[in-house]
Amino acid sequence: MAEAPILTLSGIKLSFGPQELFSDVELYVNRGDKIALVGRNGSGKSTLLKVIAGLQDADSGEIFIQPGTKIAYMPQTPGLSSYHSLKEVVLSGLPEEERTDEYRADILIEQFGIDADLSPQTASGGECRKAALAKTLIGEPDILLLDEPTNHLDMMTIEKLEEIVKSFSGAVIVISHDRMFLKNISQTTFWLDRGIMHRNNKGFQYFEEWQEQILDQEIIEQKHLNKKIDAETEWLHKGVTARRRRNMGRLRRLQKLREERRAQIKQTGSVKMEVEEAEGRSKLVIEAKHISKAFGQRQIVKDFSIKVMRGNKIGIVGPNGAGKTTLIKLLTKRLEPDSGFVRMGKNLEEAYFEQNLSDLDNKKTLWKTLCNEGDHIYVRGQYRHVVAYLKDFLFKAEQAQMPVRALSGGERNRLKLALELAKPSNFLVLDEPTNDLDMDTIDLLQEILDEYQGTALIVSHDRDFLDRVVTSVIYMKGDGTVYEYPGSYSELEQKLKQDEGKKQSSTEKKPSIKSEPKTDNRSSKKTVKLSYKQQRALEILPQEIAQLEKQIAELETVLSDTELYNKDPQKFEQTLKALEEAKAAKENKENEWLEVELLKEDLENNK
Repeated sequence: MAEAPILTLSGIKLSFGPQELFSDVELYVNRGDKIALVGRNGSGKSTLLKVIAGLQDADSGEIFIQPGTKIAYMPQTPGLSSYHSLKEVVLSGLPEEERTDEYRADILIEQFGIDADLSPQTASGGECRKAALAKTLIGEPDILLLDEPTNHLDMMTIEKLEEIVKSFSGAVIVISHDRMFLKNISQTTFWLDRGIMHRNNKGFQYFEEWQEQILDQEIIEQKHLNKKIDAETEWLHKGVTARRRRNMGRLRRLQKLREERRAQIKQTGSVKMEVEEAEGRSKLVIEAKHISKAFGQRQIVKDFSIKVMRGNKIGIVGPNGAGKTTLIKLLTKRLEPDSGFVRMGKNLEEAYFEQNLSDLDNKKTLWKTLCNEGDHIYVRGQYRHVVAYLKDFLFKAEQAQMPVRALSGGERNRLKLALELAKPSNFLVLDEPTNDLDMDTIDLLQEILDEYQGTALIVSHDRDFLDRVVTSVIYMKGDGTVYEYPGSYSELEQKLKQDEGKKQSSTEKKPSIKSEPKTDNRSSKKTVKLSYKQQRALEILPQEIAQLEKQIAELETVLSDTELYNKDPQKFEQTLKALEEAKAAKENKENEWLEVELLKEDLENNK
């Protein structure tokens, strides 16, 4: 006899004003289920998780939870400002009656590699996310609700989280735009589409095929009833069908390009390699020879060389803080190396996308942002109506005349991407382009990059996106070691695991007597320590960073007033400028603190 579900939702309905978010949602969750909850942005996924967690009341319907069932919920943006340390964040997830079990926190802190003493006010987004995850897990819940858990995490931590979720004995419901994460952890898929919940008792890897079957059936039913086919259903169906068809051709082309990149990398070692010219344009895009860069004692790039040729699409990966953005700035000559040199090819037209949305003009409409005059925009060799182009990026027609200041963070990111990709270019630089994008927009970006004839440098933590797009991957280990692997991220990951296995095997075979190096007693007795200035920086920088965090929060509160620009344009501009300056100052101080902290760790490890 099958075990009864631990959670059941029946006839759940919720509306916000006149807009119905979802109706008659029916679902059940069994103990141990690993569920991917998917749907377009705005479909109500996050709200549904809040309903399950008891943080949002439904308008109607019933929720049944088996007595004694514990539910833990991690929101998309966890609020951690009231805590003094990340360990305190983790411990706050323990139920009152289990507060003595502090060892649980220590286990999770070690698992995730959390800096326990760090303040949430000065910690990076990735560190805070890891602490929030540990807080959710520490109470050993029966149902785990995770809303975009991979945001701000580097690939190593995402992989660690996958293992934790797969081995977790309770049920898990996950919202994520990270396809590979969902494929690796899910056994069941919930699809929330236009207010209706669909269930498939298979993991996310089968989602597109299943989605297409549902849309096909929906169109057949509508035709049978002699009704006009719903425009959105038809659009969704065409998108899904065409995407699957194009994916096969794209992957075959990508494999060929990876073979070409392997040949180029082999040629790079030859002195005879010449830069060919075609139609007045150099095939060489970037040449870097023996470049190195350090900030204080911290080595970011050490003796790295590369030739980037026209048509290459190169991903840059590595742990948080490894220096991926710094490498891009070195390769595009925005930053000078300490040694070595970089030269760039002729006639390069660059489009640079970075995580800085403040350069969008808040006063302009979306239409004017993309097309200052007229109603058509020239995009990748053809004229497109500005509204049609906005629809490609999932904006509604009525949003075209809205001011930029009315957009959410995710919408601003989409608009910035649309703006950069509309510029004439033969060289794209994309720094974390998939942040806050839903799967449909990521698919669009993949298709654009597939058709793009130019060269691209891409920093991303989205493994599936990289596998579908890049011809090679630059791997930054985090200690200054940088090298290029001609292939996908998944192939690189496999190689790294094999190398690690060989290294461990080699270490185990060595007799212990031979592994003892000769030591120089004179050098071992030498003591190196932080200077007074560095020690003082460790003491005062966290306070200064916390003060800047507070200032940033206050300025963002002022800017959250949607009527501010209309009431006082001068105050709006002054506040926006102050916010940018405060964020820049915070970033500088965080980098300064990190350099000294890493130096301190090195000194302690070498004692």
